[in-house]
Amino acid sequence: MARIVGGGVLADLTLPAPGSETARGLFSAALRRALTDLLRLPPGPGPNGAAWGRFVPELRRIAGRAPGALASAVRRPTIGTLIRCLRGRPDPALQGELLATLALELAVAGVLEDRIQVPQPPRELLCLEARCALRPPPGPLTIGPRGWQAGGVGGPLGEEFGTCPSEHVTRDMYESVAGPIVLALRRDNNPLAELEAHPDKSGSGLDLGGQPVAAWLAGLRAGLGLVEAHLPGLRAELDVGLSLVVPVGHDRERHLSASYQEAIGTVYLSLHPSALTLAEALIHEFSHNKLHALLEQGPILENAWSPLYASPVRPDPRPLHGVLLAAHAFLPVAAMLESMLSAGTTEVEGRLRQVARGNHEAVETLRQHARPTAIGAPLLAELMRLDDRFRRFREG
Repeated sequence: MARIVGGGVLADLTLPAPGSETARGLFSAALRRALTDLLRLPPGPGPNGAAWGRFVPELRRIAGRAPGALASAVRRPTIGTLIRCLRGRPDPALQGELLATLALELAVAGVLEDRIQVPQPPRELLCLEARCALRPPPGPLTIGPRGWQAGGVGGPLGEEFGTCPSEHVTRDMYESVAGPIVLALRRDNNPLAELEAHPDKSGSGLDLGGQPVAAWLAGLRAGLGLVEAHLPGLRAELDVGLSLVVPVGHDRERHLSASYQEAIGTVYLSLHPSALTLAEALIHEFSHNKLHALLEQGPILENAWSPLYASPVRPDPRPLHGVLLAAHAFLPVAAMLESMLSAGTTEVEGRLRQVARGNHEAVETLRQHARPTAIGAPLLAELMRLDDRFRRFREG
């Protein structure tokens, strides 16, 4: 059973061994760092920063009396992403959104005891626990153990939040896909989502692409079904590490997806009619999430960012970090295709050969040039072993 030991990772981070706990350990370690960062986050400038300073003692009390509730809130991408974005980046608006969103989640969970005032709140606060959003009127917002107030109006929190009709509460912000995984329907609060490093994309803004929610749910569930049938260990990991799917449009001809290092637990996907394409995308972006969780412990490569090398899956030259991401994401895709071929789905053979050749190119680039750290060395060894497993497909 794989687990994190001595600052390193036993070698099944790419393709989990039966009974593996590697991914669970990685995401737990990333969560612990986020909790530590949260309690150490210094007040930024302005009124929101001062309010944050007043909120921290309450957070410390909650950490002592209800650690599970605090951990559950921080695990949600709507909060964990904001924490990571605030590392070394004073941003009054972002700190105000974190303050308000976290206080709202803790109040809904029933563990907030103090009244928290947010002098300059965002226009809309997401609550992933209640699958609702709060749109308070302009002005300072107060969130207390049992309710919220702003601009002379207010409403209940706790279990009642989202159940009482209100012009200030938007229901149905999320829809359940499977287990803990939900689909965002109206808003994503990741401040990095509009940034783009891929030459063929322009950000990852939430967009259902004109398709009904039912079509999104059917497509995602079909993709997850393929993962379950052919990579059950990785499917189990998805329930551990993936919380949120953000839709980014619909295209019958091509598929786009993304993930962000700060947004652990989130994948961005476009809708495609092929369940296989969606299964590949889920595996691919979730694999990136696993590496993002590993990076919370430290660098994987000593020479991750320079110089640049040709990428087997991108038209632009990439640093070795990008080559590593590609190999780590596509090797489990190859494993799924191999399983499908063995089960008699012969039409995937061409795709398997294509993926195996691209993987080999990426792994060879890493073999020749990468300088792994102690954290990264077991991962690179695993990639090389898996690449050898698919030798017959790339050479045929």
